[in-house]
Amino acid sequence: MEYCSGGDLHAARQRQPGRCFTISSAKFYAAETLLALEYLHMMRIVCRDFKPENVLVRQDGQIMLSDFDLSQMRCGSKASKPVLSCFSASNKRKKASGVTTITERDDGGNHQESQELDPELVAEPIDARSKSLVGTHEYLAPEVISGQGHGSAVDWWTLGVFLYEMLYGRTPFKGENNERTLINILKQPLTFPRIVVSSSKELEEMVKAQDLISKLLVKNPKKRIGSLKGSVELKRHGFFKGVNWALIRSAKPPELPSDACRTTSRAHIPKLSKKERKRSFISDPSSF
Repeated sequence: MEYCSGGDLHAARQRQPGRCFTISSAKFYAAETLLALEYLHMMRIVCRDFKPENVLVRQDGQIMLSDFDLSQMRCGSKASKPVLSCFSASNKRKKASGVTTITERDDGGNHQESQELDPELVAEPIDARSKSLVGTHEYLAPEVISGQGHGSAVDWWTLGVFLYEMLYGRTPFKGENNERTLINILKQPLTFPRIVVSSSKELEEMVKAQDLISKLLVKNPKKRIGSLKGSVELKRHGFFKGVNWALIRSAKPPELPSDACRTTSRAHIPKLSKKERKRSFISDPSSF
């Protein structure tokens, strides 16, 4: 178990002006978290209880996920094998007017042509499902509450709540009690509080952030961003424009844990049982 001197992101947010992260800081943490979730999904693990309290800040300012006691590893099946490549050796390709086409045989032996988009790699299962009601109330996805069965799309919903909280200092559907919170998640439309921006560029970035959050917090999991092709859909969103996914570990983190933060964090390290010390932690998201 690696010691994280920066504490968790919930505590880090409390130290920010207005108890909110800047857009650039939120983007950094969301990007690293996205890669961690992507890795978990590739390993057929659905996190299910991802929240700022479970995102720890290392001494170098990078993050790592923790606390997987509610996570679930999905058993392999023919129906839910990850798609490792969109290439098919049996397809014959030819170029026409700059558009890639695929020539295939139909059942009658005739050739048919269809346009193909740029090839992409989708390396995570998206159809493994569970019906367990687990997680923190404010972060629960609608399909978890309703018991419809859920898969990896619940983690994209949670990422939306996570990004919302980092930018606005609160979760989007919090009610006066847990029951009201669950009702709000199922029925209340998503809204954003009014905030003051200092420049047109900041406004543009906030619009992109709100658009991504809106697509993550779609109540129908089948229509939620990431439900079709996994993390590749999120990476292509305009909010993450400029993120070098391959070299994200080389990016400068928003802040480094201060000496005071290290002392405070160390003073509050709980004594863990032997069983708790065996919990797995995800670190170095760029190596996934």
